[in-house]
Amino acid sequence: MHWTAGTLGFVLVAGCAGGYFIYQHFNGNIDSYDADLGDDRPSAGAEGAMNILLIGTDTREGQDGKYGDTGSPGHADTTFLFHVAKDRTNATALSIPRDLMVEIPECKTEDKKRIIPGSPRAMFNTSLGQNERGPDCTWKTVEKLTGIRIDHFMMVDFNAVKTMSNAVGGVEVCLEKNINDPDSHLNLSRGRHVVKGEQALAFVRTRHSVGQGGDLTRIPLQQQFLSSMIRKIKGNGTLTSPTKLWNLADAATNSLTVDSGIASIRKLSGLAKDLGKVDTKHITFATVPVADDPLDKNRLVLKERDAKQVFAMVRADQSLTDVKGKNKKKPTPKETSKAAPADVRVRVVNGSGVMGAAQETVNWLQNEQGVIRSSNGLNAPADVAKTTLEYARNRGDQARALAEMMGLPPTALKMTNKDAAPLEEMVLTLGKDFEGAGIPLTAPTTAPSDLQRVNADQQVCAK
Repeated sequence: MHWTAGTLGFVLVAGCAGGYFIYQHFNGNIDSYDADLGDDRPSAGAEGAMNILLIGTDTREGQDGKYGDTGSPGHADTTFLFHVAKDRTNATALSIPRDLMVEIPECKTEDKKRIIPGSPRAMFNTSLGQNERGPDCTWKTVEKLTGIRIDHFMMVDFNAVKTMSNAVGGVEVCLEKNINDPDSHLNLSRGRHVVKGEQALAFVRTRHSVGQGGDLTRIPLQQQFLSSMIRKIKGNGTLTSPTKLWNLADAATNSLTVDSGIASIRKLSGLAKDLGKVDTKHITFATVPVADDPLDKNRLVLKERDAKQVFAMVRADQSLTDVKGKNKKKPTPKETSKAAPADVRVRVVNGSGVMGAAQETVNWLQNEQGVIRSSNGLNAPADVAKTTLEYARNRGDQARALAEMMGLPPTALKMTNKDAAPLEEMVLTLGKDFEGAGIPLTAPTTAPSDLQRVNADQQVCAK
């Protein structure tokens, strides 16, 4: 569906007699959108890496009332943040649940004629369609949520699932039980099936008859479908067959809206070639860590610590799969000895600008790390950009222990040229780079242990 949109670029055959016709044909299929993002955006991540926002909208336009909710403008029903590593060895697709409660920033209407006030708490899927919001509002919402700067977006509708699954000759899916869902109209027996057209759309829409019956249950089905489509495209000669590739590219471009920065076949071709370099076994689908919303059992909120850990990995271009030679942990201070947690003495000072950060850190150190000799040094004289740990030269073992717990980079350690008195504390000053107690300041090299994920080379059966 979304990932495969990039493959359309391979239809361009340089120098062939029909090249101009092909170029004009597919360029004419693509809808372009000028995103208005403003200046308040996250800083760029690793140079050469790409972050693409993939939006599946549930608009009923042109569906003749088949799926209910006739006249809906379409919301951000299925959304992936797709990160491609700068060295093209791996890619990560993060699913963002539509029922997640988020802050939606101030945006312009899709026609850019009116300002829509921001909302401090709203369902993620309303970042598109609701109050005439356009895809750039979803773009801004995801950047606000994750702190990850997005380079481009692609948006498709219901038709993309039907036409693209037909174009590849069907997509293999797997079920652990019989499913007969009157809402999505999916009726399949237990086992493996090849689905296409309306049946493929029913598969990615079904949720009431699998798992717990919610959006979190539906997301793994969508991930299974996309993984299987990727394997099909790479493995059945689609990219080397002019007929198959034409059908796929025509289906993709007819359902595709992209930002103006990539709104041409030539630019999408370059993007396709980059994506084609990634080995399927190193394309990971995962779901943003969430928990039940305490204010509404039908909604979700971020699982803050785990979500920040995953977002930090993406920002730092860390792979969620075991790519040879990557994710090697860098040693923090040079000292070889390490003090026991109970022997670490540290005063935590808050220069982050976040109220309560020092006490939050002290609580975490004492209750979860065993640093019982930690204390709250209250606020720094002024906010600081970077977190630092100042320690005396005879406290290297304590500095090493605390640096490992906090995930401090070597640049954060500041050794003074003196010896500390027996009861003297080190000083940990939290900076604006501090994201929360237990969130490493260096990019984590491993994802949360319970992160929902699946690699694109794996066939996972829906439960």
